[in-house]
Amino acid sequence: METALDRIARTRAYREGRLTREGFLIEDVSDYLAVAGTTVWIDLCAADAEDLKIVASELDLHELAVEDALETRQQPKLSTYDDHQLISMYAVRLDRAVPQIDLSVVNVFITPVALVTVRDESFDIDGVVRRWDTSPEMADHGVGHLLYGLMDYVVDGHFDAVAGIDEELDNLEDQLFETTSPGVDVQRRSFALRKSLVTLRRVVLPMREVVDPLRRRDLGVVDDALAPYFQSVYDHVLRVTESTESLRDMVSTILEMNLTLQANRLNVITKKVTSWAAIIAVPTAITGFYGQNLPYPGFSETSGFIASSALITVLSGGLYIAFRRRDWL
Repeated sequence: METALDRIARTRAYREGRLTREGFLIEDVSDYLAVAGTTVWIDLCAADAEDLKIVASELDLHELAVEDALETRQQPKLSTYDDHQLISMYAVRLDRAVPQIDLSVVNVFITPVALVTVRDESFDIDGVVRRWDTSPEMADHGVGHLLYGLMDYVVDGHFDAVAGIDEELDNLEDQLFETTSPGVDVQRRSFALRKSLVTLRRVVLPMREVVDPLRRRDLGVVDDALAPYFQSVYDHVLRVTESTESLRDMVSTILEMNLTLQANRLNVITKKVTSWAAIIAVPTAITGFYGQNLPYPGFSETSGFIASSALITVLSGGLYIAFRRRDWL
């Protein structure tokens, strides 16, 4: 009989490298595993403690592993128990509109005959299933094949996020050198991207300690045929880690460049305002002198007006030409 757990669960059974059944009830898992050569996948979406306890009883999972799988705020890690392992990791997606990194928690129980994924609704498990189905020839590697497809999908998501941030930074660099001032938008997006990189780095760096032990033979998760595939995942993790470091330096460079350009623009504006103020000061000084109520050469005569006008024109024009030559105007 279908239970509430079955309504949030997704199941598959592989036997001797072939997909034989999917969508069966959780209570039937032990029956499938009783047949030699069978591998089972169980996916739990937004499961609670009671749901996990039922699955744990079917697969004899350690109670501490179950407690860790319920945690939503912990760094990626690999925990090893007597006959199974627990991987905690995060899938990421870059929301470019904000921009910000959206995290999806993925916990994975690994047993010799079963893989259990515990996730939230935001993680696209259908993408993982499509990746499994595109390489059916690897299904005879059992749990290792399922684990590789899942981790490769998650790490590729890290790559996509890094590529998206890199593209956003390129766009910011273009905005910096626009003829008009980019305004506060560049600063806002720069700080948002730096925050996103900090978040991404926090979930990517520990992945080295997660993937590296899986390549070892003593865990018994990966056979010799799958070792190169997990080596590829490990190399991708290292490349993502290096990319986050370089991108963080690029964000700092953009922030510093923005401040420098703003200072340069302020200097240009200051020079222009000062130059026009100097030009305006000349006619102000001359008209003020000739406006005195004292007799002077040309007082109350046409020649005085002509002389003052000529002085204003010559001196203001001379200052304008001088400032233009110095590129102050």
